[in-house]
Amino acid sequence: MSNWLIYGIGFLAQILFSGRLLVQWIISEKEKRIITPSLFWKLSLLASFLLFVYGHLRDDFAIMLGQSLTYYIYIRNLQLQGEWQKSPKILRWFLIVFPVFVVIYAYNNGEYDLEQLFHNENIPLWLLVLGIVSQLIFTLRFVYQWIYSEKTKSSQLPVGFWGMSVVGASLILAYAIFRKDPVLFVGHIAGLIIYVRNIFIWKKEKNNHV
Repeated sequence: MSNWLIYGIGFLAQILFSGRLLVQWIISEKEKRIITPSLFWKLSLLASFLLFVYGHLRDDFAIMLGQSLTYYIYIRNLQLQGEWQKSPKILRWFLIVFPVFVVIYAYNNGEYDLEQLFHNENIPLWLLVLGIVSQLIFTLRFVYQWIYSEKTKSSQLPVGFWGMSVVGASLILAYAIFRKDPVLFVGHIAGLIIYVRNIFIWKKEKNNHV
């Protein structure tokens, strides 16, 4: 597959990721508090789908791992908001099984194996470790958000989510620079600004209620 097409898929995913943050940020600025619209999760799911494909095409385990872990959390948040059930059943099943199908199919057909994923000649071990650690931290923010939302029985983005976003995005930016990956760099440099801004919105909201 052409590198231009592969990067195109990656950039489209990052545009959607940035779009979800812009929507969330604009609505939150307007309401003077952190808001989580359903469009945030819909764009997240579509972007995650595309970025998973991008990671697969680049044989980049760190990207695939990060998207696999958050993909189903996006679906769960749509369920909590009552939006997931509104989608056609065939689409829901496709989105649920797609990541699993790609991994199993590609593995069984010899397109890649664990040795190839962990020993990509273009990614030295220390850089792979940095990528995995950064993706895990970035992913844990959604695990934290998911647990928080399950406790409150509503889809929310607590301040801890934004703090973890800042740390994870900073590490991913370092990974992107060493990896020379323009898709990751462009996507996370824009997001970092919004993560910090949401923390300030939360602090201002908290001070107004004191």
